[in-house]
Amino acid sequence: MPPFDAIREAHYLPAFDEAMKRHQAEIDAIINDPNPPTFANTVEALETSGGMLTRVSNVFFSLNSALTNDEMQAIAKEVAPKLSKHQDDILLNETLFKRIKTVNNQKDKLKLGGEQSKLLDESYKSFVRGGANLDEKNKARLREINQELSVLSLQFGENVLKETNAFEMVLTSKEELAGLPDAVVSGAAEAAKERGRDGAWVFTLHRPSMTPFLQFSERRDLREKIFKAYIHTGDNNDERDNKNILSRIAALRVERAKLLGYKTYADFVLEENMAKKPVNVYELLNKLWTPALAKATAEARVLQEMVYAEGGDFKLEAWDWWYYAEKVKKARYDLDDEILKPYFQLENVRQGAFDVATRLYGITFEERKDIPVYHEDVRVFEVKEADGRHIGLLFTDYFPRESKRGGAWMGAFRNQSKKNGSNIAPLVFNVGNFSKPTGDVPSLLTFDEVNTLFHEFGHALHGLLSNCTYERLGGTAVPADFVELPSQIMENWATHPEVLKMYARHYKTGEPIPQELIDKIQNARMFNQGFATTEYLAASFLDMDWHTLSKPEQLNPIAFEDASLGKIGLIPEIVVRYRSPYFRHIFAGGYAAGYYSYVWAEVLDADAFRAFEEKGLFDRELGRAFRENILATGGSGDPMVFYKRFRGAEPKIDALLDRRGLR
Repeated sequence: MPPFDAIREAHYLPAFDEAMKRHQAEIDAIINDPNPPTFANTVEALETSGGMLTRVSNVFFSLNSALTNDEMQAIAKEVAPKLSKHQDDILLNETLFKRIKTVNNQKDKLKLGGEQSKLLDESYKSFVRGGANLDEKNKARLREINQELSVLSLQFGENVLKETNAFEMVLTSKEELAGLPDAVVSGAAEAAKERGRDGAWVFTLHRPSMTPFLQFSERRDLREKIFKAYIHTGDNNDERDNKNILSRIAALRVERAKLLGYKTYADFVLEENMAKKPVNVYELLNKLWTPALAKATAEARVLQEMVYAEGGDFKLEAWDWWYYAEKVKKARYDLDDEILKPYFQLENVRQGAFDVATRLYGITFEERKDIPVYHEDVRVFEVKEADGRHIGLLFTDYFPRESKRGGAWMGAFRNQSKKNGSNIAPLVFNVGNFSKPTGDVPSLLTFDEVNTLFHEFGHALHGLLSNCTYERLGGTAVPADFVELPSQIMENWATHPEVLKMYARHYKTGEPIPQELIDKIQNARMFNQGFATTEYLAASFLDMDWHTLSKPEQLNPIAFEDASLGKIGLIPEIVVRYRSPYFRHIFAGGYAAGYYSYVWAEVLDADAFRAFEEKGLFDRELGRAFRENILATGGSGDPMVFYKRFRGAEPKIDALLDRRGLR
């Protein structure tokens, strides 16, 4: 376990320096080995090197996302170019590459096992894709690009966090609270109190604050204010502006791809994914875009009719969508988030996710209060096999704070691997930004937050149930368009009637959710799917357009974005899910040329869950097959081969189209 109770900011830089020094010594030992290169003394030795650096990096970068401050951010900026140089020193070392190449050239004679063969392939490719075949001039330029990119992406994410934290909408009269549910008002009052504004109400750009305001506030002017503040994150022409940064990132990525022999950055990225080529991504997006846009346009007409029916004489705008969608849902299905939230107490939802995993895979979860954590909000659970054998630890950190970036994610302080015949247990975490408890009311989740909790828990299971020898290939170390399968399939259980009855209980009475409400949820499941699909697909197109640029030139990001979205015909009532200046997934995360992967994986998860619908929601044999072929295998082989072992055939798109009501 990382000793969180003992780690201080001052420890990180010396730890990084020492870890890089030790890693370099291990690399030097491989390079200077007088024996001929073999799989064991070169490839496997390289894989097991750098253990200390991995540990330090995992802890530091995890906390820089979940519990950051100015000192942590300064350390990140200082260490990023050092780490980039350290990585390049390894991947661009001619002697080391020569040894890897020698082993790779002999692979047909080596009689390697499946995971060994995959490790050799990945190791060789990482050198080639890291520039090992370039001449000295281009190697030097690649180093410069990598170091600049490492700093720019950090700056981009830091700006988004600071911009998000900087905005607050302070309301001082009860008239400004019109339409807001009591729980939302209480949360805003508590937020105001935390900021020293007693007697006022504060709304922020954090999702648990902003989203219900957009859904329920009768004050159109205030909805417009908070919505416009959100969509202009990183786009205010101030010291936190991201436009020049993202344009520079895009240009450097093109140059990097060109140096390595690729037409575009997307070609470079997708070579490693299931999609393989940009044309395949665009083909899938276009196949979904036409029916999704038609559905969204029809939804917009319905919302506009609601505006007129209420006496409004204005055209529906993007900041109106959430409000009128909530009204239409209430009118059509007698359903809204405020009706459902009392049944979704966070602790019960989390237990529901645990119970699904227990019934599918036989594993158990036991809270541990004797383990140090990095923040008081964090909970720790020991995960065990049915027979009591230790699997790993799961940390959950669910509430927003200014030191945490927005969104929800999974990560690991230590990934699963096997060393010297022993299993190294994973230390996995789930981080979220869910509604906080207020007063004597516990954390009550929205329907979307319920899905998000199950989604991230699916990623956690992927890390926890990994059964690979090499850390490089274990857990979530899979192609980006496959990694969302284990997470997204969990969302199917989250809202299934049988599962809702297991965990959805009223926080006051303990009564299970009534069948009447379950029926309403099922009846409303296609509602607003045009909007949800369209805003997501628009972001996927925008990502692909940024990364299929073929010239390394800095462009005007807003003009580029407008052209991208205009080309696909996005209607003005819908704003792309992430505008470029705050699109962290692609400019400060690992989803560049990969945001499409959620819908690519949704084809897989819809098809895979159909198998459970056919055989039984908790069919243990099917659960075993999913665990063994999908969760345990990590990146140790071809994901489509693993999928076909589980399902018996390649996935079909039909289940996805049915789920989203697009046919």
